[in-house]
Order: sequence, then C-alpha cells, then structure tokens
Amino acid sequence: MQLWRFLALRSLILIAALAAAHSSFATTKGLNQIVTPDLQPEGELSLSLQIQDKRIANPYQIQAELGLTKWAEAAVFKGFDPNELIFGTEIGLIQKEPYLLSIGFVNWSPHSHVDPQPLIEAGYYTEHQKFIVGATHVDYRNEAILGYAYDFNETWRVQVDFQSGSGNSSTIGFAWNITKDFQVNPAIYVTNDSPHEVLGYVVFTYTFHLWSGKEKSSTPSTK
Repeated sequence: MQLWRFLALRSLILIAALAAAHSSFATTKGLNQIVTPDLQPEGELSLSLQIQDKRIANPYQIQAELGLTKWAEAAVFKGFDPNELIFGTEIGLIQKEPYLLSIGFVNWSPHSHVDPQPLIEAGYYTEHQKFIVGATHVDYRNEAILGYAYDFNETWRVQVDFQSGSGNSSTIGFAWNITKDFQVNPAIYVTNDSPHEVLGYVVFTYTFHLWSGKEKSSTPSTK
C-alpha cells in the first residue's frame, strides 16, 4: 500500500512539472478494460502510468500511445513486475462520428511469448453517449467486447465495460480531465471467474502535442 501511494504521488508530481506543454482537451485512453474504436489524434503522444491489482495484469506499467496518422496509432507498454514489453496497434476503417469501425491487435509480448490478440470494434459516438461493441481472438477462443461511456462535459466521464472469457472482468470507473492534457482514470473490476473478486485499478495520463494533424492546404476544408 505504501509503494502504491509513493508511485501515485511521484507520478502526479512528475506530470504536473510537464504541464507547460501546448494544450487541447485530453482524450480518454480506452475505457477501463477495453480499447476503443476512436484513435489517438495524429501527432499526439500520451504517456500513462498504470497501477493495478496483479490479478488484472502487470501491477506497475508505463504506456506510450502515439497517433501516427489520422487512421493509425501504435502503443507500447513497459511492465516492471514481471519485466516485459507489450505492443498494440489500431487502424481506423471508419472514423466519421457518430460511426466508428477499427481493427488492430493488443497484448503482443514477444518477451513473454504471448501472441498478438486481433480485434475488431464498432462504435456509435454522440456528444454525450458512446456505445462500443466488438470481438477479439485470444488463444483459441473468441471473446465479446462491450462498452459504454457518458460524457457529462469536457472534464467528467463515467464508463463501464465488459469482456467475456476467463481472466477478464466487468468494470465501472470514471475519467477526470484535471487539466486539458492531464487525466486520471480510476476503476473497479469484478472478475468473470468464480468466486468473483473486486479489484482496483488507476491510470494517470499526460498528452503531448508533437505535431499538428491538420493538413496545410490553400483550399478550404471539406469537413
């Protein structure tokens, strides 16, 4: 518990020290358990510290997520206990809200000899409500993905999600954009496996704006 508090406090101090970067409202990094069909904006790099019960995943890990283009992003996780690297990527086939459709893979860990888990997700995004449905292939089985989020405003969001299969959970949590680029997302997991266990999770995220995703053109935008 003392290590948890120390790492969380250290992360807050470090991220606050970086808060002089150029700002726009932070995006929510996935929901609690699942990735989402909307992509990281082009040119934005998000760094996250994720702390969670070891029965969820690696207890302490850092994530870097970069929007490569308006239709592609890549992410890498660095876990510390055990020491491992985990890779993921996502490609947006449809990215015109309210309709979203993406494919990709997550949880590829060559160091731990874990194969990538392909996924497909569809989303229906309105100003306040976000609906997500999809499927992923894990080992020799297919698993369902469901998610819902409600944005009260640019600061607060409540979110729930579910992934079927052993080792996964139903979750509920919220996202708080403390500043335009700094976000915290705590959540509670209830495991699918019996006996059901209640587990804790929190992630701190800071977003950097490395380059603009807007195309420079002498003609007016058609969007």
